[in-house]
Amino acid sequence: MRADITLLLEGTYPFVSGGVSSWVHQIIRAFPEWRFHLVFLGSRREDYGPMRYELPSNVAGLETHYLFEPEAPPPLEVLEPSPQVMAEVEALHTSFLAGVPPAQAMARMASMYPTLLQGDHLTREHFLRSRAAWETICSRYKRFCTDPSFVDYFWTVRIMHAPLWKLAAIARNLPASRVYHTISTGYAGFLGALAKAHHRRPLILSEHGIYTKERKIDLLQAQWIKDNRNVFQRDPTEVSYYRSLWIRFFEWLGRACYEAAQPIIALYEANRQRQIQDGANPARTRLIPNGVNLARFAPLRAQRSTRVPPVLCLIGRVVPIKDVKTFIRAMRRVVNVLPEAEGWIAGPEDEDPGYAQECRNLVASLGLTEKVRFLGFQKVDELLPKIGLTVLSSISEALPLVILEGYAAGVPTLATDVGSCRQLVEGLTPEDRALGPSGAIVGIADPTALADAALALLTDEARWQAASRAAIARVETYYADQMMFDAYRKVYSEAMERG
Repeated sequence: MRADITLLLEGTYPFVSGGVSSWVHQIIRAFPEWRFHLVFLGSRREDYGPMRYELPSNVAGLETHYLFEPEAPPPLEVLEPSPQVMAEVEALHTSFLAGVPPAQAMARMASMYPTLLQGDHLTREHFLRSRAAWETICSRYKRFCTDPSFVDYFWTVRIMHAPLWKLAAIARNLPASRVYHTISTGYAGFLGALAKAHHRRPLILSEHGIYTKERKIDLLQAQWIKDNRNVFQRDPTEVSYYRSLWIRFFEWLGRACYEAAQPIIALYEANRQRQIQDGANPARTRLIPNGVNLARFAPLRAQRSTRVPPVLCLIGRVVPIKDVKTFIRAMRRVVNVLPEAEGWIAGPEDEDPGYAQECRNLVASLGLTEKVRFLGFQKVDELLPKIGLTVLSSISEALPLVILEGYAAGVPTLATDVGSCRQLVEGLTPEDRALGPSGAIVGIADPTALADAALALLTDEARWQAASRAAIARVETYYADQMMFDAYRKVYSEAMERG
């Protein structure tokens, strides 16, 4: 069935809760006059639970795809790709090397889309099973790999490239749509580029964080990426070969999406500049900040106690990028000074159970079992009237909806200096800054600074009230959801007319 807008969603709505998913739900519900089709891309089926959202009635369809499911058994007979196709593959990979102009590489990549999308000239089986592919992998290992393990190189290349054929098949079979809209670069963004090439319809990109940057953080911390060099071969200042290979892979996927998308939307100016730095055409970029439903959250102000509750609440997923451990360590210092204080962690723990357990162990080791509570997923409307501060100790954020929701309910925030948090707390323009600070900003991974800033706000009633007034004024002036909906109505309408 034809859809007006097909949303391309990687690891998020409707199976993962969080800021991006809440935003997607907002957008779908804001435009009941348009029919949405949803494409969810995940890693493996068992990594996700049931849907976390009830799909609005204007969702015409939902398809789910898992890019790293086990492979089917190999065929009895392996067909070889043509020498011409393999030469094109070799030329494409050579164009990714340092020193080659990115525009040249992007042109080569775009020229490969028809081959990939046709589904018979260069198949997944060609890549995984043919002698020609084996010889190409061996040749490039000898020429470029600085790590001694061929086995790791072989499997890294296979795992890295195999999802591209799944994405091509998904793109071929997408239902007709007036517009494709991807909510990140990465695999979803590459799917968007393929969908545009195959169906000749416009592609819109909205980035909440910067996918490539966040992937890079994940990859630099990942334990599953090996560095087989011995201590005499290893320069500790270098990123290992395989980490570098993965990072470059996602950088090129990001460029492919930027090349295909128009417009390219960021939530705030620093991210727009980062998109340009990563290859986006400045003329196609624009800013549309998040917005919240003021009518929903403003009544919560009347439910608040006259006394500021000494409760610090981290609302978010319990995952490393939220740096929940810094929040827990800060709570040890907060409780030392303000014994009645409590720290609440309100968010799902199932995305990274190992990290969640480490956080619980840290709470126990710091003697905070009675003071730091893991609440799991909570209704934010019920939570906000009971807390004194929303806290984000994240090492990476975009424009967090949870800060704006807290503001709308009159709750100041304490956040690390990431993403747009400083803009949200201190203001962007002179008029915005004149409203005053709506909380405080501290450096990342600094529990002492986080604790001291929290104590300064919670123990000074006048200061907290001023921050609360600034929070309400800021969200009402700059971050109402209707402003965001008006901007997206224009984006969709323009794309539909253009397509």
